[in-house]
Amino acid sequence: MICEYIFNGAAFIEKILRTVPDVGKIFLLIKAKDKKAAIDRLKIEILDSEPFKCLEQMYGESFKDFMIRKLVPVVGNVCESNLGMDPCTANEIAKKVDVIINSAANTTFDEMYDVALNTNTRGPSRLLGFAKRCKKHDLFLHISTAYVNGERQGLIMEKPFHTGQTIAERSATSKTPPVSIPVLDIIAEIDLVSDLKLSAHENDVAQKMKELGLQRAKTFRWQDTYVFTKAMGEMLVNSQRGNIPVVIIRPTIVESTYKEPCLGWIQGNRMLDPVIIYCSRVFQKRGYKTALATKNAAIGQLTGFIGDSKTIIDMVPTDMVVNTSIAAIAKHGIAAKPGLNVYHVGSSSVNLITFKDLVKFCYDHFTSSPLMDSKGKNIHITEFKYFSSMDSFSSYISDELAQRSALMDATVLDTKLQGQLEMKSKKKAELILHMAQLYWPYAFYGGRFDNRNTQKLMEDMSLEEMRDFGFDVRGINWEHYIVDVHIPGLRRHVMKERLAS
Repeated sequence: MICEYIFNGAAFIEKILRTVPDVGKIFLLIKAKDKKAAIDRLKIEILDSEPFKCLEQMYGESFKDFMIRKLVPVVGNVCESNLGMDPCTANEIAKKVDVIINSAANTTFDEMYDVALNTNTRGPSRLLGFAKRCKKHDLFLHISTAYVNGERQGLIMEKPFHTGQTIAERSATSKTPPVSIPVLDIIAEIDLVSDLKLSAHENDVAQKMKELGLQRAKTFRWQDTYVFTKAMGEMLVNSQRGNIPVVIIRPTIVESTYKEPCLGWIQGNRMLDPVIIYCSRVFQKRGYKTALATKNAAIGQLTGFIGDSKTIIDMVPTDMVVNTSIAAIAKHGIAAKPGLNVYHVGSSSVNLITFKDLVKFCYDHFTSSPLMDSKGKNIHITEFKYFSSMDSFSSYISDELAQRSALMDATVLDTKLQGQLEMKSKKKAELILHMAQLYWPYAFYGGRFDNRNTQKLMEDMSLEEMRDFGFDVRGINWEHYIVDVHIPGLRRHVMKERLAS
């Protein structure tokens, strides 16, 4: 098995080693400058990380020996030719692996277009090319996202993308002139990036690449650069797969673990977490004078964000994505039949949670377990407001800035400090507005993801397999998960708080 170690890597590896200890070697493609750096990253992110404490307890003193026997760090990068591997290593791996998992992704919504194309679109193609060199290629598993479906509305089926297929094309009506439907050519998109690099001034390239990615995504009716380039990655996988069995796993919003290997474990900020952290600040009820007295004062305490309270927030815990992936590997890896199967892993069609529910659960959590100010005192919280458009939210931010500026004029005598605070407020406001623009398509999203293939995958499992590898999102109690599992995990692993037990 070869696995590009990025997305959900630790949780997947832990589950495989804990439940299938007889698995052969797991080759981990790790982006690092050399072998030593790859080993150091493996040690920090796996051997010494919280998810592996259970395995450490199981194996005791032989834990590290067991891990070293099973895990082989390989210096490489899906953004490079031959995956960045030296030829000898690549040839050796090609003789041994039977399952290849691509979990590499750049998940930044507004990433530079050239960077996102290289990782999310061309990366899977390069890894698939390597799979064709392998003597045994039982399965190629590609981790994508359900949001490759772009701006589609209603019930969205588990169907693959074909080369050049666009959301704009699907949205066209019989009255739409053919010339107005944009044509997607992935090679042309790569050429567009190359042309921009040649024509733009060196200092402007990064910003122009970000703007180009968002502009191209919206042209073809995708929300942002991330999901657009992931969709093109799926197209290349489908068109180039040949006789290799392919599974595409499309999770929705992946958040912290529900049960395994520990409650609430999360690695870095996920899609919802910036909003939850933002909400934790929104809920804080402090006056402007208190805010001004804070060294890091910015725009004061906001009381809301864009979004429709009725919008369905489609999320799924990490461990359920891992279990679905393992079940798909077991089913299709054994059969090893050429073909492509798509699995949506989400909750919108079977266990709804709305934006209003999410905000309420966040409010409940921070009421019972409040954040503390710099003096160690509990911060009281206030209610949350929803803004139905960018115009109304922008006006609200402008009003906040005006009130803050007036208050500073009256209370801050040091003109230099006043200027610094005003500049910080403006930058924070710009950041919040940019974040709102990126999240707007999701805050009003009208699609629901059909998961009949995933349900069938689950129905084909035995009771014992369901017990060990269950992924039935219908059984999730969202209030318990958000209040008691996810936010405590977020505070512990991302916000780095020491929470009382």
